[in-house]
Amino acid sequence: MSPRPPADDLPEDKGGSKEDASVFIDDARGPPPPAQGGAGWTPSPVAWFRMLVKELHWSFVLGVVATYGVSQGLGGGITRVASDYYWKDVQKVQPSAAQVYHGVTSIPWLIKPLWGLLTDVLPVAGYRRRPYFVLAGIMGVIAMLIVSLHSKLHVFFALLALMSGSASVAIADVTIDACVAENSLIHPHLAADMISLNGFCASVGGLIGFSISGFLVHAIGSQGALGMLTIPSALVILAGMLLKDVHIPNFPYKQAHMKFVEASGKMLTTLRCPEVWRPCFYMYMSLALSVDIQEGMFYWYTDPTAGPSFSEGFIGFIFAIGSVGSLVGVILYQNILKDYSFRSLLFSSQLLLSLSGMLDLILVLRLNLKFGIPDYYFAVIDEGVAKMINRLKWMPLLVLSSKLCPPGIEGTFFALLMSIDNIGLLSGSWAGGLLLHLLKITRTEFKNLWAAILIRNVLRLLPLALLFLVPRSDPNSILLPADLLTEDDEAGARQVATVELASLTVDANRTNGSLQESKNQEHLDVEREDDEASLLANRS
Repeated sequence: MSPRPPADDLPEDKGGSKEDASVFIDDARGPPPPAQGGAGWTPSPVAWFRMLVKELHWSFVLGVVATYGVSQGLGGGITRVASDYYWKDVQKVQPSAAQVYHGVTSIPWLIKPLWGLLTDVLPVAGYRRRPYFVLAGIMGVIAMLIVSLHSKLHVFFALLALMSGSASVAIADVTIDACVAENSLIHPHLAADMISLNGFCASVGGLIGFSISGFLVHAIGSQGALGMLTIPSALVILAGMLLKDVHIPNFPYKQAHMKFVEASGKMLTTLRCPEVWRPCFYMYMSLALSVDIQEGMFYWYTDPTAGPSFSEGFIGFIFAIGSVGSLVGVILYQNILKDYSFRSLLFSSQLLLSLSGMLDLILVLRLNLKFGIPDYYFAVIDEGVAKMINRLKWMPLLVLSSKLCPPGIEGTFFALLMSIDNIGLLSGSWAGGLLLHLLKITRTEFKNLWAAILIRNVLRLLPLALLFLVPRSDPNSILLPADLLTEDDEAGARQVATVELASLTVDANRTNGSLQESKNQEHLDVEREDDEASLLANRS
């Protein structure tokens, strides 16, 4: 999920001056940005989707649907509900431990740069993307079969299997993210649209997954529901096999180490840039300070004495409404908010996130009953509003991350940024587990749950003091300095020598109008020749 601004038509002269470089960067900005304040409603969702299929190629869109819609969306919905019941009823752990375990299973997402480096610089059997989809799917199938078929699995091995399932989704995610990053180079004006496509697929998939998760848990148990996740993993394998990928014959595997070193060096150079590390620090802090106490809420939801004693089906329904709220957030962002500045959107969403958390407080204190609103209705409203605001906060963070990726290592660097975000989420999850433990919130004791909610809501206000780290610009702007968007002759020659770091070199005869056509037909990653900045092309 990451845009980068190079233009489709590259300058033909070979020893460009600084003026030439500046012209190239200006041209790379694409068409003039729309007026500040909104993009207007998309005329037709079907036409929009068909446009993306035409511009980006059906195999890429299939990969997005399989990864975001089915694996992360539908599979994630089932996983969320089934794993909650798995830790509660099968492993019988405390809510604080379950909160920590959920954080542990997210560890594979913290090393996304490793998966990104592998997909960028180390083809398997001559292919850069396809084998990693297949590998991810196979890992998911095996992991979920182990959890579902072993009736008395030790906590450690259960945690290891669920981590492997999480790694399966993470590898598929970083691979499709690399494809999105490459497509953003060819179609910089579609960067926000691709982010919206990802969010749309994830929200719709999550809606379906959460809708059926409770019924699956009730019908076949949490282990059986987790076993159903072999189906999304199998679809990821199919998407990988169908993905139009460039075959790289005679790949010099002995140079892989050098390519890892070069890519790592470029990532460190980029991270030292103030335009990059400042928003990165904000993203981490905003997520880490959004303390997660969801397991405490889940145990309270299902408690027959202190809580409302919601059934499995209703728990799934609550989360399904959350997916509807998330989908509404995607629609609002895509049609109204995507051209507003990062800082203004993040200020509003962070403030609303803290205020919306008070709905949990009203529910736990049972104040809703005094207003005549049953727990069932209020819990649904609470979840829908919370997920909508979370999505409105997450979307500009994703677009901001995508605008910070330097040419040549877009997929890898975007994975690094997502790892920073995931470290923030993990910090928030473990801090929530610690908070639940300190307040002595257990499987049956919830008298201090209100205090945990109040502390969480106050902490959500703290990132507002760090908003000065976020650029004032909007998604149509170029955020990286010019020296990170261009390369000198020596760097260009080095990159040609390690051509597989990004792609096959473009045939010199494919110029001007035929360049884009060759990208669409052959789905090649394109490198700029000699001293020109590297241009990655996805299967478009």
